[in-house]
Amino acid sequence: MSAEIVQLVQQAGPYLSTAVSAYGVAVFSRAENAAVDATANLGRRILQAVWRRRDERGRAELEAAVQDAAEAPEDEDAAAAVRQQIKRALREDAELRAELARLLPASGETVHVTAAGERSIAAKTITTAITGDHTTIQP
Repeated sequence: MSAEIVQLVQQAGPYLSTAVSAYGVAVFSRAENAAVDATANLGRRILQAVWRRRDERGRAELEAAVQDAAEAPEDEDAAAAVRQQIKRALREDAELRAELARLLPASGETVHVTAAGERSIAAKTITTAITGDHTTIQP
């Protein structure tokens, strides 16, 4: 198996797991959900891309693997079965490999930043953040 496929599947793993936990088998029919975090939505897009490119048998196998993983989120074997389905699809479809490479973050580093609420802030890297009403800097 090519190193590229192994790397893509390893990089996609956390997204796949989060999507399966958030959506279950509905991952194949659901649209992006603003209430679900970016990790789950990216995993959903990856699974949908794979599912669209599979034949009827491949779709059924992927769906069964996702169903098993959704029903047993702590079962590493179930999660591995989903990854195996992704690997099989990537081996068989060069265009899918390219599509997944475009979907995944380029650096391989996953950064999640969430800001919620009035006057909230979010940053990837920050040295000092001072927020709030009537805030003063203490030397």
